[in-house]
Amino acid sequence: MKVVIVGGVAGGATTATRLRRLDEKAEIIMIDKGNHISFANCGLPYYVGDVIKNKEDLLLQTPESFNRRFNVDVRIREEVIKINPNEKKIIIKKLDTNEEYEENYDKLVLSPGAEPINPFKKLESKRIKTLRTVEDSIEIKEYIKNNNIKDVAIIGGGYIGVEMAENLSNFPDLKITIVQKGSHLINPLDEDMACLVHRELKKHGVNIMLNNGVNDIKENEKLEITLEDGKLESDFVILCIGVKAETQLALDAGLEVGNKGILVNEYMQTSDKDIYALGDAVMVNNSVTNISVYTPLAGPANRQARIVANNIVGKIDSYEGTIGSSILKIFDYNLAMTGLNEMSCKLQGIKYKTIIVSQNSHAGYYPGAEMLIIKALYNEEDGQIYGAQVWGKESVDKICDILAVAIKMKMTAYDLEKFELCYAPPFSSAKSPVNILGNSIVNEIEGLVKNITWEEVEKLTKKEEYYVLDVRTNEEYERGAYENSINIPLDDLRSRLNELDKSKKYLVNCKTVFRSYIACRILTQNGFNVQNITGGYYFYNIIKNSNKNGE
Repeated sequence: MKVVIVGGVAGGATTATRLRRLDEKAEIIMIDKGNHISFANCGLPYYVGDVIKNKEDLLLQTPESFNRRFNVDVRIREEVIKINPNEKKIIIKKLDTNEEYEENYDKLVLSPGAEPINPFKKLESKRIKTLRTVEDSIEIKEYIKNNNIKDVAIIGGGYIGVEMAENLSNFPDLKITIVQKGSHLINPLDEDMACLVHRELKKHGVNIMLNNGVNDIKENEKLEITLEDGKLESDFVILCIGVKAETQLALDAGLEVGNKGILVNEYMQTSDKDIYALGDAVMVNNSVTNISVYTPLAGPANRQARIVANNIVGKIDSYEGTIGSSILKIFDYNLAMTGLNEMSCKLQGIKYKTIIVSQNSHAGYYPGAEMLIIKALYNEEDGQIYGAQVWGKESVDKICDILAVAIKMKMTAYDLEKFELCYAPPFSSAKSPVNILGNSIVNEIEGLVKNITWEEVEKLTKKEEYYVLDVRTNEEYERGAYENSINIPLDDLRSRLNELDKSKKYLVNCKTVFRSYIACRILTQNGFNVQNITGGYYFYNIIKNSNKNGE
């Protein structure tokens, strides 16, 4: 059997190695138009920022080492320019000589990846760069170091844009601005959680311009950037607008292609059963909605590669879809996401509720505990978890990974309550933040408490019958509180019930929702109409102090 793989890195290289482990006799050819077939593309921003010192550390395999270990015929600086599915042949162009030749295949694997979006290619400026390859990262790093660059504009505030902002901050006195067309950075993130990102970036000197796309760039002494609203000048521009799947080869071959990528079935086959596709070039089902989505992430690409190799050798395997789990470091904090966000629920007409809990990352009495903020989306009838976003300095990956498994397995808040997770004071609490999240959702489902978000609070408190009741200590209250709120510390509440009016409705607040939940139980059983403000004042204070530019 002869298998030709178009593209290396996560998808193609992983397919080749799995294929070799399953079939020692198969003829495997891997073709890549770049200079490298296996490199750590997720590490590129960290090389620019000098966190990764040596570019050689990004190169996982060379063509020679790959061939020695896996007996794969690796051809770099060559591009597949045409597929003839009827004859099972491809035409390949050698980029260094422009020579073209033909190769046949029994099975063809398309892993061409995605290219960064660049609306300004015609400018052909060395001062406008995208980041896709090792060479890109070297050029960005060397140009900034050697050309007295004073300021950099990052166009696009997604994962790469934010990572680049952090890493460029390692250059002394370099002014960094992120320009984002949308209302907040990191599109898969909900807008309220994005305020946490904005605050951290601003704290480290990164300027953020939101709700402002780029119309044009002109090159003079400085790069003149024309925005939808205003202008910006910069010495250097890095385009992080997003990526576009490389689908032209598939289109020209007559394969079915969706609006964002090549269409495949659960076996990762294209509309031609002998041609497979994977990674950043394809659309796959979302495990929660069962709707085809585009999710260009390394984790799914590696899993898809294994499935492709399995199916090629007759070991039938299927890809069960993606939930889009991801994580990134933002200076002193970490942000992780999995499953659906509010926008995706609204677009798909999915009825959902949100809850925000703020908990210590480990036992509060053990030194170094940091606050974790967890936002979850769930089905208000049965508690099925739809999505989660986690922010904090430690345990973020652990918490989000647990919730990712819960979402993938269609678990509910009742399952979260019962999880038996590792505990010792340096690592967690006896009741994990995951358990607390489950408790909080179940309490609402079973009618023990009614939860309300900070956004709803701001609307309701405009009405005369609603009051915010703050059950923190007097000292905490004096440091900041909801406007016109009432302060009765939790430990005084039972003795001061007579100060409250049962004809009014109270929205109960504390720092993290634990004390406010206890207060709600006291008040409810004494005949008061109450709701618990999720996230607590800790979360609200961050949102309140973040204007549209995250200041």
